[in-house]
Amino acid sequence: MRKEWLESDYYAVLGVNSNASAKDIKQAYRKLAQKYHPDTNAGDSAAESRFKEVNEAYEVLGDSEVRKEYDHARQMGYFVGGPGGAQQYVRVEDLMGGTRGSPFDLLGGLGDLFGRQTTAARTRPGDDLSAEMHLSFHDAISGTTRQVTVGGQTAKVKIPKGVADGSKIRVRGKGGPGRNGGTAGDLYVTVRVAAHPVFGRRGKNLTLDVPITFVEAALGAEIDVPTLEGKVRLKIPAGTQGGKTMRVRGHGVEDNKGDRGDLLVTVTVTVPENLTDEGKDLLQRFRLQNPDKNPRSHLGV
Repeated sequence: MRKEWLESDYYAVLGVNSNASAKDIKQAYRKLAQKYHPDTNAGDSAAESRFKEVNEAYEVLGDSEVRKEYDHARQMGYFVGGPGGAQQYVRVEDLMGGTRGSPFDLLGGLGDLFGRQTTAARTRPGDDLSAEMHLSFHDAISGTTRQVTVGGQTAKVKIPKGVADGSKIRVRGKGGPGRNGGTAGDLYVTVRVAAHPVFGRRGKNLTLDVPITFVEAALGAEIDVPTLEGKVRLKIPAGTQGGKTMRVRGHGVEDNKGDRGDLLVTVTVTVPENLTDEGKDLLQRFRLQNPDKNPRSHLGV
C-alpha cells in the first residue's frame, strides 16, 4: 500500500504534465534538485523540504514501471500493495463498503489486510552523500578530526594517520535519511592533500631530491638531509652518480597500525657555473690524469 501516491501529485511537484516524456521529467528533476539542493540553500528549511519532495517525486516518475503503477492507482482511486510484497489493487469504494469517504481512515484495517510485510517492502535506505575535504600535508601525515557539512547536517570525520591524496573515508549513517524507517545512507569524504614544498610521497615512503657537489659525488661525503622530525646524516659513497636513490629507513609515513615507510633520497650532482682560472686548470689536469672511459659508449657514439 502506497499511501503517499493518493496524497501527492508528483507531476505537479516537478512542474510537468501527466503526459510528459521521461526526458522531460528527468530535465525537470535536475533543474529543481539543483535549485533546492541543501548545499546551495544552507539553513533554508523550506528549500530542504522542497528538495525532499522533488526527490520523492522523481523516485516514482523516474522509473517507468513504478510510474505506470502510480498513474493507474491515482486514476482508479486504488491502493497498491499485497501480502508478502505481491502487487494487488484494492478499490477504495470496496474497502469503504461502497462509500467514497477518506480512504486513510482505514489505514489500521488495511495493515491487517495486506500484512506487516507491506510496511517492510516500503522501507528504503537513505541516499549516500559525498563531500571533499582539503588537508595540509602535515595533517594528512599525522591524522586529525575535521567537520564537514553536507545536505544540511554536520558530521565529524576522523582522518587516520598517513591518509593519501584521493582517499575516500566512509562515515556510516551520515548520508541521506531513510524512508519509512529505512536506515540512513553513508557519507563518503574524498581527501585532497596539499603538496609539501620539500617532500614528495610514494605510498608510505617520502621522497626527497638532494643536490650534492661534484667533489662530494666523486670523493664521497656525509651530509645532512631533512626529515619530518628534523634531520639525519646521510653517507654519500665515493663515485656516486647523479640520480642515485638511497634509503633512510623508518623516516617515512606512519599509519594507524604503527607501520612506517622510509625516506627515499635521490641525489642530483651540481656543476660549478663560475670557475676561476685556477679551478679550470685543476680540472684540466684532473681530466688528463684520469682518462675515464666514454660514458656514452652504450649509445654507439
